[in-house]
Amino acid sequence: MAELAFVDTHFHLHDMKHPTLRYGWLEPDAVHGFLPDTDPLKAQRYRIKDYLAEIRFANVPKAIHVQAAVDTPDPVDETAWLQAFADETGYPQGIVAECHLARPDAAGVLDRHMKFANLRGIRDFGEGDYYLRDPAWRRGFAELGPRNLVCCLDTSIERATDVRDLARIFPETVISVDHCAIPRARDADYFRRWREAIAVMAEADNVIMKVSGLGMRDPLWTVDSIRPYVLGSIETFGTDRIVFGTNWPVDRMFSSYPDLINAYAEIISGFPRAEQVKMFSGNAERIFRI
Repeated sequence: MAELAFVDTHFHLHDMKHPTLRYGWLEPDAVHGFLPDTDPLKAQRYRIKDYLAEIRFANVPKAIHVQAAVDTPDPVDETAWLQAFADETGYPQGIVAECHLARPDAAGVLDRHMKFANLRGIRDFGEGDYYLRDPAWRRGFAELGPRNLVCCLDTSIERATDVRDLARIFPETVISVDHCAIPRARDADYFRRWREAIAVMAEADNVIMKVSGLGMRDPLWTVDSIRPYVLGSIETFGTDRIVFGTNWPVDRMFSSYPDLINAYAEIISGFPRAEQVKMFSGNAERIFRI
């Protein structure tokens, strides 16, 4: 068991037999945008009991589920499904749901999500390379602040300026940059460009960095290979704007759950104990209100 309590800010569940939920990225013939082989994930289901079995020796008192259903006609169905697990087991303590922010019905969908007690945020992959600038998408995004919802962004270093500008326009909304902005290489030149880009994102005080998903572009990762991206994130954003996640069960393809938590713990072991606690649990509890 890890010594530090760990709040997992990014995990997923799925059930391919659910009557209304759809997981386009897990269909038998689906090809992921950048993961070369997702067949190990294409089991019929990964439900809360499966996740709880994996975290039982990892000291994970709280966890946040991030939207996994894709192509579901009504995204509120996933929130209802997750809330039922939470009511039964206590997990997940937080839910980041899907809402298509550019659609005219975005506010209504958000209000329906809000009926579920554990809703804490929204994720929307958006459409096109420049959706963060789209006036229609921004109208939907403007609905998050009044509802105290975090926006979790799957983004890239190429969108760094758009992320910063969006955050400055809506300073009341916390933006979580997921998966360290998905660094796509591990060479020195890319690392330099990645550091420059996340420094731009960090210029807005309401942007935080979620350290997670590093195995997706580094499937044979080691503590040393992910260390620069973990420490680079912390050095750029500071210990008050860092949270950790596992991206489970996606990153299950690359390691065991305790191995990943222990790697994170080893990397941050040189920080004062109070700052380690903030990054492993306190920040997540504060920002996501869990």
